[in-house]
Amino acid sequence: MSRTKSRTALFAALGLIAATGATATALSTATAGAAAAGCKVDYQIASQWNTGFTANVVVTNLGDPVNAWTLGWSYGGDQKVSQGWNADISQSGAAVTAKNLSYNGTLATNGSTSFGFNATYSGTNAVPATFTLNGVACTDAVPPTTPPTTPPTTPPTTPPTTPPPAGTKADNPYVGARVYVNPEWSANAAAEPGGTRVSNQPTGVWVDRIAAINGANGGMGVRAHLDEALRQKGDGELAVQFVIYNLPGRDCAALASNGELGPTEIDKYKTQYIDPIAAIFADPKYAGLRIVTTVELDSLPNLVTNVSGRPTATPNCDVMKANGNYIKGVGYALNKLGSIPNVYNYLDAGHHGWLGWDDNFGPSAELFKTAATAEGSTLANVTGFIVNTANYSALKEDHFTINDTVNGTSVRQSKWVDWNRYTDELSYAQAMRDKLVSIGFDPKIGMLIDTSRNGWGGTARPTGPGATTSVDTYVDGGRYDRRINPGNWCNQAGAGLGERPKAAPAAGIDAYVWIKPPGESDGASSEIPNDEGKGFDRMCDPTYTGNPRNNNNMSGALPNAPLSGKWFSAQFQELMKNAYPAL
Repeated sequence: MSRTKSRTALFAALGLIAATGATATALSTATAGAAAAGCKVDYQIASQWNTGFTANVVVTNLGDPVNAWTLGWSYGGDQKVSQGWNADISQSGAAVTAKNLSYNGTLATNGSTSFGFNATYSGTNAVPATFTLNGVACTDAVPPTTPPTTPPTTPPTTPPTTPPPAGTKADNPYVGARVYVNPEWSANAAAEPGGTRVSNQPTGVWVDRIAAINGANGGMGVRAHLDEALRQKGDGELAVQFVIYNLPGRDCAALASNGELGPTEIDKYKTQYIDPIAAIFADPKYAGLRIVTTVELDSLPNLVTNVSGRPTATPNCDVMKANGNYIKGVGYALNKLGSIPNVYNYLDAGHHGWLGWDDNFGPSAELFKTAATAEGSTLANVTGFIVNTANYSALKEDHFTINDTVNGTSVRQSKWVDWNRYTDELSYAQAMRDKLVSIGFDPKIGMLIDTSRNGWGGTARPTGPGATTSVDTYVDGGRYDRRINPGNWCNQAGAGLGERPKAAPAAGIDAYVWIKPPGESDGASSEIPNDEGKGFDRMCDPTYTGNPRNNNNMSGALPNAPLSGKWFSAQFQELMKNAYPAL
């Protein structure tokens, strides 16, 4: 299970993928006059290009709890911070000050928080030499107010700062581990012009039908991927990501992602799909791998949002709510897979543009708990949750907040936000985590955010807030997410690759991941006969004028798309062109 108690001390081991820049951990002891004060800072350059860079900063309070914090440092060059997130960042000359926001000011002893920023530079880009937290230098040590007179009789209880020994259940499966690169996806990406820039990134392996277990149409099966993962692992730690995606009556509110099993085929799901996968995962040969599962996308929330009594109700979702097979299937999968010591289950939790409203948010969390305790499963089988899977919602909107008003009108009243409680995936993921913990999930659960297609860069990316003529001009002019409506989900025009996969990037977040392999279609833009049970969804048709789920807007989909999961070169090229951070 994910254990954030130890994770705060593990941020310095961000070993998911090597950063392109430098890393520094700055530590210093406090003076006797500042008893019980101390801190640790991990400053990592996550990506760097010839005129700019992106940095992630994790600060850990080693002293008494604080209710507000200010982190300071100075640059030795001409670095200039241009935009930040999760902190109020200002700069005067070389001196930079980062202050907490309203939601992350409290830091318990050994508690951590994180923030990030983009900046420009020229020449060299050296890591700052020193940091201060509330005026006290950070050195990773807190001296006692008086020296001990006798040696300690028990070992220190400070959490470890290195990954656990091989074979030990990790607090966060992504920390201290490389992540499996699917050679089939990598080959498709590398064959594209410019594709080698990202073809070494880790992506999810989708097991979306029974035939995929052993390898469909000549492709690699589950065991073949695990064997290749062992080869890639070498002597280190490696996490390999599988998408468990074949529920009876799958994705009742969409047609493009329908599956092979009918609504009542729960026994077939258990015996012919989950059981064989579990048997392979449990092979002792693979005990040294960290097997991460994303369990059944786009299923449970449908039982809240798309059933009778809701304006977006569909008969298929009413059927799945009545027969209980989504609940049974998810519970069974969690139970079978969670009993394997080196498997880490992450349950799908939708995205902010789906569940961010009050009448969706709480009921969905309760439904997740119901499923996680069905069919003999317990909450202990859930390592965490994943949001934005195969979706496009922006990671962080910097130019407006949910608390902003324009001429007395709340941002929540804009057509884009439409009374939602959240504006982006990071704030939604952190809030959903808090909600899940409050109803009984382990406080150590972590969240994953799929950033494979939510970069929204390129020439259309706003550089500041929109005009304050109205709340709509303010939001629409400043938002990164350029979709026509946040309910649009199929092969979106203008989308870009998002943050590259990385471990422990923010408080409560286990990793940014690319679970949806960029370049694989969401669905066909016209009807294509197939033997995979996939239907034609008009939301994948660029001429479609919409439905209540996207407030009757145009679909925003790219033309000439193949079946879901098939390679879509035009989409891949668009994602690279609009990548943010840029390639």
